[in-house]
This record gives sequence, structure tokens and C-alpha cells, in this order.
Amino acid sequence: MDLFTHQNQHIPITLPDGEAHYYPSFFDKNEADSLFEILSSSIQWQQDDIKVFGKVYPQPRLTALYANNNNTYSYSNITMQPYQFTNELLIIKKKVEQITSEHFTTCLLNLYRDGQDSNGWHSDNEKELGKEPTIASVSFGEERWFHFKHKTKDLKQKLLLQHGSLLIMKGKTQENWLHQLPKSKKIQKPRINLTFRIIK
Repeated sequence: MDLFTHQNQHIPITLPDGEAHYYPSFFDKNEADSLFEILSSSIQWQQDDIKVFGKVYPQPRLTALYANNNNTYSYSNITMQPYQFTNELLIIKKKVEQITSEHFTTCLLNLYRDGQDSNGWHSDNEKELGKEPTIASVSFGEERWFHFKHKTKDLKQKLLLQHGSLLIMKGKTQENWLHQLPKSKKIQKPRINLTFRIIK
């Protein structure tokens, strides 16, 4: 019997000065497979440029912003304009909100086309997210390692994000921890990540 077959069974992640919870099987395989295919083809994916040490590069992943309002979201000198939530995103959002008891306004989506697509060390601490934001991250597609690193202490943690899983970061996590999705030469297939958040 798989210990984590039930969507509400979760693993608390040990993060001193933060709080995170992981639900490995938040969506069952059939739901996750279907949603992955729909999101792959229906989302308005884009690739923005980012500036690193004065040089401009294509961002190493595709992104999209969806919301129930017109509030923009800015990070790394990129300002994104939202599309209105699709029916599938509303279904996913409702299920996530039942677990978190939050009412999310916005979803930043990432499409990692293969292991060469990545996301460097950062915190989701933009001012429009407010103090101690809750970030709910849903994963579909290829499994990828997700790394945590404390900002001031020699503490690290990593987690394999599975197809159909949910990771919730809350409390002082963004204040005290960085996270990243590193590159991997072994990964050949795509992963879609939905990060639900509240834009103040």
C-alpha cells in the first residue's frame, strides 16, 4: 500500500525559521496527466529576458501569469500582466484553497521544458505579496529536485517534487530561506509548476 495515496496526507518539511508542508499525491495520476496536457497547450506561455550582472539573457524557462484581477506582478525587473483564470486553473485553485484556507488571487506558472531550464536562488518576498506570504506550488510532469538554503545559517534541505504534488511555503519561509530549481542533464521531459499567491 502506498503511504501517500490520499491527497490530504502530507509530510512536514523541517525548516527552522520557516514552515513548509508537502503533499506528494495531491492529485492522482489520472488527474495530473490530464491537467498536464491541458495546461501545456492552453496556457499563454512566454519567455522574457532577464538581466544578470548587466547582461541580458532569455529566461531559462517559460512563464505565464493568471489572476482574478488586473494586478501586475514584478520580479527580477520583469513586470507581468495577468490573463484571467482558465476553468482548469480555477479547479486547481479551489482544491488548493481547501487545504490552505487561503483565497489566492494570482498564479505564476512556470514551464521547464527539460533539465536545462531552471530557476536560480531566490525568495518570493516581493512587496506586493505582503508579509509572511503563503505560496502554494503545484507540480505536473517530470519530477525535479527543489532546494532550500537558509539565508544566514548553514542549513540546506532538498525535496523531490513529484507529478501531481503540492508544496506549501508559509510563515517566515520567504524571509529566512532561499529556494531554487537547479539544472539537471538527466532530465529530458517537461515539468509545469503553478505557484498560487495573493497579490496585495
